[in-house]
Amino acid sequence: MYRKVEDFILDWNESVAGTVSVFNAMSDNKLDQAIVEGHSTLGWLAWHLTNAPVFLSKFAGLEIPPVGNPAEVPTSVKIIVDAYETMDKDLSNAINNLSDEALLEEVAAFGTTTTRSQILRKVVDHQTHHRGQMTVLLRQAGLPVPGVMGPTREQH
Repeated sequence: MYRKVEDFILDWNESVAGTVSVFNAMSDNKLDQAIVEGHSTLGWLAWHLTNAPVFLSKFAGLEIPPVGNPAEVPTSVKIIVDAYETMDKDLSNAINNLSDEALLEEVAAFGTTTTRSQILRKVVDHQTHHRGQMTVLLRQAGLPVPGVMGPTREQH
């Protein structure tokens, strides 16, 4: 749980850097890569990570503008990265307007109550989960896998 806005921002910035490195390892012609047909693709996962914080942050009482239609996955890595970076800037600005005390306030979310801090933890955890899926798809697609939380085989 985050007790200070600064703690979330530090964690979020590190998570964003890792996610951008994974996004930048994608190529336009591999955005349709899935583990098996009918499962989430690289492009869908990247676009989902670009749009999910807009949705999830609403539970924390934060309004950030949408960066695109979640149902229309772009066919360009550049468009996804640009939209993701816009979302990051908007979310960071919204968080910076919160007080440390506001992080501990209870909010209604997912049929229960929790703190704003817990919602923000879920935003980071959600991103980490899907980013891990994406690294598997990168390798399956024959693309280089960046070392986000440590070196990868390609970096040895």
